[in-house]
Amino acid sequence: MENVNVNRTRLFVASCLALLVTAITFAIRARIASVFTDDYGLSPEEVGRALAPAFWGFAVAMFAGGYIIDIVKTRTIVWLAFGLHLVGIVLLLLAKDYTSLFLANVLIGLGNGSVEAACNPLVTALYPEKKSKMLNRFHVWFPGGIVIGSLLAAIVMDSLNLPWQVLVGLLFIPLAIYGFLFFGQKIPETERVASGVSYKEMMRNVGAPITITLAVIFMILVANVSSISHAITANYSVPLIIIAVIAVFIIIEGKAVNKITLLFPFIFACMLLTASTELGTTQFIELLLADKGIHPMIILAVVTGLMAVGRYFAGGLIHRLNTPGVLLGSAVISVAGLLLLSVTNGPVLTVLSAAVFAVGVCYFWPTMIGAAAEYTPKTGALGMSILGGAGFVATSMVLPIMGESIGTSGAQVTLRNMAILPVILVVLFIIFSIWIKNKKQNAPEEEAVVR
Repeated sequence: MENVNVNRTRLFVASCLALLVTAITFAIRARIASVFTDDYGLSPEEVGRALAPAFWGFAVAMFAGGYIIDIVKTRTIVWLAFGLHLVGIVLLLLAKDYTSLFLANVLIGLGNGSVEAACNPLVTALYPEKKSKMLNRFHVWFPGGIVIGSLLAAIVMDSLNLPWQVLVGLLFIPLAIYGFLFFGQKIPETERVASGVSYKEMMRNVGAPITITLAVIFMILVANVSSISHAITANYSVPLIIIAVIAVFIIIEGKAVNKITLLFPFIFACMLLTASTELGTTQFIELLLADKGIHPMIILAVVTGLMAVGRYFAGGLIHRLNTPGVLLGSAVISVAGLLLLSVTNGPVLTVLSAAVFAVGVCYFWPTMIGAAAEYTPKTGALGMSILGGAGFVATSMVLPIMGESIGTSGAQVTLRNMAILPVILVVLFIIFSIWIKNKKQNAPEEEAVVR
């Protein structure tokens, strides 16, 4: 790092702890949902709606952060995340009805999204020579945090029978530590700013920022307004028509208006599928694997534990295969994992199948963000934030579709249907590999060439 005043190890650890807080909130929220139905009289639908901001708040904060981070500086987004986390956790401790629970999750969701909006570009700025490797190590703490949160929930509420407020209060520990580690530190400019790329050029390199942003806003509406969702999913042709229209507008905006490669919109489309494959399946793990002879939470622990280990050691794999190769291999293994889960029975085979699935999906999220940072570096923090936000929005759209499928067709059919997503990704990542190979051959001096 050129700037000797930047303590990149301390900043990286602080970023990891901020993501740990984010991940633990997901695990805790899953555990205390039943408390608000059993003890506070909320209906399951009310609890579901009160917890929804955890997803769309995440996406909103990531998008907003991506657009303004270079204007207000990374430091501001970091401390905004800390403040939102702090107030959100306090409000969650005081929640006793729908309104207070909803508001707490709005703030926590916005805080979680702000963490990713700030820390993804911060990690790439700290380690420009090994972006994908360090992004994978950073994202170890999402599955790792879910494992930690799940274990804490089991110990505090199930083994010790302590109040749920004690479990939530434990969040103050990593929150205080990451606040301390960030305090007083010089936080570097994003790569885009440091390299002298203008804001206008960043927007242009996204390819179709207006169309992509409007598409994500539309996705948020679909995910949260049931009437719109039902209208779209009532006929199989409607989603295909909508996708085709969005694709046409992206091509028009990217090629005709901005006159630039559509590589980032292509990565954006892949991110929608990778996020849905990973998060959609793991969110419904209890219903999908309820009759396999083993507790679904054990399977979730296996999946998230393997994901954490895989991400930590991703550097060597990315070096050998390069980013497109890792993504292609991940898609192939994900197909195998989902198909195995759909046909296996019994605890041993189910755990083995879950392990295959975990190996498949573990590299998706951080490596997709790393792909944007490596191959479309001029998209800057905005590009990474768009991908992360869109991934969560896509998952929130897929979840109700999966839920309906589980209820009507059963878990096995749903798992087989979900395998279609990584099958599509296999094709897309083959195209991606060829695209990048040609890009390197034709323009080896470009910034987008992988280091």
